[in-house]
Amino acid sequence: MYIIVAIIAFSLLIAVHELGHFTAAKLLGVKVREFAIGMRPKILKKKGKETLYSLRLFPFGGFCAMDEDVESEDPRSFFAQKRWRRVIILAAGGVANLVAAFIIIVIIVAQMSGFAGTQIDEIVDGFPNEGEHGLMVGDTIISINGERLYYLDDFPLFMELANSDKVDLVIWRGGDRIKLNNFPLERREYVINGENVLRYGFTFNHIEANIVESLKYSGYTAINFIRLIRISLAQLFSGNAGVQDLAGPVAIVDVMNDIGRTSSSFGAALTNIARFTALIGVNIALFNLLPIPAMDGGRILFVIINWVIEKLMRRKINPKYEGYIHAGALFLLMGFMIFILINDVLRIISRN
Repeated sequence: MYIIVAIIAFSLLIAVHELGHFTAAKLLGVKVREFAIGMRPKILKKKGKETLYSLRLFPFGGFCAMDEDVESEDPRSFFAQKRWRRVIILAAGGVANLVAAFIIIVIIVAQMSGFAGTQIDEIVDGFPNEGEHGLMVGDTIISINGERLYYLDDFPLFMELANSDKVDLVIWRGGDRIKLNNFPLERREYVINGENVLRYGFTFNHIEANIVESLKYSGYTAINFIRLIRISLAQLFSGNAGVQDLAGPVAIVDVMNDIGRTSSSFGAALTNIARFTALIGVNIALFNLLPIPAMDGGRILFVIINWVIEKLMRRKINPKYEGYIHAGALFLLMGFMIFILINDVLRIISRN
């Protein structure tokens, strides 16, 4: 059942992305030949005034097909539009995913009664680093190893990424910004209510939910999703993560299914899947907007490059060369996606 929910969720992300392109094109008067959700073959189709709307069998894809012939004489073709219009249309898919992700986050957060901040509310008896040169009640932890903390959710994440029992902290105390470099901080066994538990030795403040705080928490959650992508890319380029750790549509659906199965209830499963869907939506948006040929961001980059060259050299780049670059990049991208697909399947098989 959760596999079906996951497939629907992933399909909606693709639909939202293509709907962004479609809506922008329509609003700017650009002709759209076909708007499709999914990939071949067609299951359902309906012809509008000028656009064919289709639903296709395989849910992992979709497209908004405009007239993109550079030699077209139709004033409503894509390349007949001014540059700023083309940039808006190209960026609209990613923007739509970001907006959809934020709306999902807001809906999830609206169900919460409060949030935990990063101000120390209580220190457990036996905490070894309490005091003026350590941590005190009322201190607000601003960052760990240079990474900003917004809410409690950030604390365990960056402690885990630190992978050390000493970290560089920045705290806010009584109006002063204090640095605690190589500060010893690790999980230890404490006795709380007669039970031995592993804790860092302090608890954080509780923030009551209201409209302002909920919107603030939603915004910070969206920012954190973007930050997680930045951290993941940094790990990939530094070698701390490998290509085998990348996930494609099959792995994403599999993870969503696992999230659903391991949740405490059906309602919790839907909430957790929705949160993960928002994260993937942000991923889709940012990766599409990266300045990589064949991606939306790469096409936007070429619009800007063409504009600069025309301004400086008073000449235009032959569109066929840009087409060659995008076609070559698309070929490599498809090969990479096939590799990711095979990797996804092998990972699932080996796990089972």
